[in-house]
Amino acid sequence: MNSMKLLLRFAIVGGLVVLLLVPLLLIRGTINERERYRDQAIERVAQSRAGEQSLVGPVRVLPWTQQREVEVVDAGGLRKTELQTERGYELQMPRHLRVQGDMRPDERRIGLFRVPVYSWHARVQAEFDDLPYAAVPGRHYEQPYLALGIADVRGLVGTPNLRVDGRALALQAGSGVLEANSKGLHAPLAPQFDERGGTLADGRKVELEFVLDGTRSLSVVPVGDDTRVALSSPWPHPLFGGSFLPNERSIDDAGFKAEWAVSSLASAAQAQLRRDLVADAVVESLQVALVDPVDVYTQADRASKYGILFVLLTFVGFVLFELIKRLKIHPLQYLLVGLALAIFFLLLLSLSEHVPFLWAYLASAAACIGLQGFYLSGALHSWKRGLGFSAMLTLLYGVLYLLLDSENNALLLGSLLLFGILAAIMWITRKVDWYDVGGSLR
Repeated sequence: MNSMKLLLRFAIVGGLVVLLLVPLLLIRGTINERERYRDQAIERVAQSRAGEQSLVGPVRVLPWTQQREVEVVDAGGLRKTELQTERGYELQMPRHLRVQGDMRPDERRIGLFRVPVYSWHARVQAEFDDLPYAAVPGRHYEQPYLALGIADVRGLVGTPNLRVDGRALALQAGSGVLEANSKGLHAPLAPQFDERGGTLADGRKVELEFVLDGTRSLSVVPVGDDTRVALSSPWPHPLFGGSFLPNERSIDDAGFKAEWAVSSLASAAQAQLRRDLVADAVVESLQVALVDPVDVYTQADRASKYGILFVLLTFVGFVLFELIKRLKIHPLQYLLVGLALAIFFLLLLSLSEHVPFLWAYLASAAACIGLQGFYLSGALHSWKRGLGFSAMLTLLYGVLYLLLDSENNALLLGSLLLFGILAAIMWITRKVDWYDVGGSLR
């Protein structure tokens, strides 16, 4: 019977822990909802300004049309010869491609949310070999052009400055053969009228300067046989992604500088462009994003995952006080303390949207620790016991912040914390006569 009383008490406490999962899950749902609102703010900025940008090219295109006779079967089943026109193109990548530029950051606010944006002051240089084209019966070569793919042409500020073989050329809307994969611009080159074949020499050296606005990230497709990209920005928190990481980079409080050197031997971008000039085709690229160093929603979500551990450890402390010190703690008191623990994560989320995450964390922790210390000093009939529990909670909140601040070592620190707590409980209760404790319960 004594054991049943003890098990019943543990069952009640366990049921309260399960019950407190409901507010904790609701708080996590609120965090996810606020994160969706933040993503919607980013989309609104992208729709009104310009979205994430990518650069493809420049590439040289020699379009052609060809007429050929094919045998077809008409509706009556008769075979006949029909003249059909086929369209195609020769697509040439640059031998050397140099992309440089400074990403000048700024922020746009949508309500509470801040969205990083930038203006990219770019300089592009491309060198092409002469492109031989063959004489094919029935084939007619059309006017060649340079094509430049830009993800969102609304981001272009002013008129780009293009020089081809030392002379200025005007850019026109549309990226020609790149259109399905990437919007952009093109510039006509000298027409080719020699149907007997020849060599496309116009456009050997291309120099381009432009200013491009974008939101958050910038990608460059390494289309050259030898592609060199150098990007810099005063933004001190870049995130490098895509298929290629920088060969050299430096990051400090003054910003970042990064350089890439990509050979066509190491990249499938050229083959992907030639093969997959269709909508939404994925092409290898290098990418840099301007990110917030402290994503408050990610931090708050990670913190909320430890909520049940906070409740469980606090309840374990209550149980030990109740059984060892022969204190009477009502299940409702357990529940109120558990709710106070849960409300910490909601306070953390709401405050971190207005003040830096560290200050939000300190304010939320101080409020919850103070409330619980005041309440427990009465519930445990001793201000010393209330202070003791407040000290324990302070230690827990401090360890939680270490877990949040050290993402790479979170698993190790969490494992050591659990092991240490279990060892402390076993040490404290190593001489407890649980049959005697169970007999004292009413």
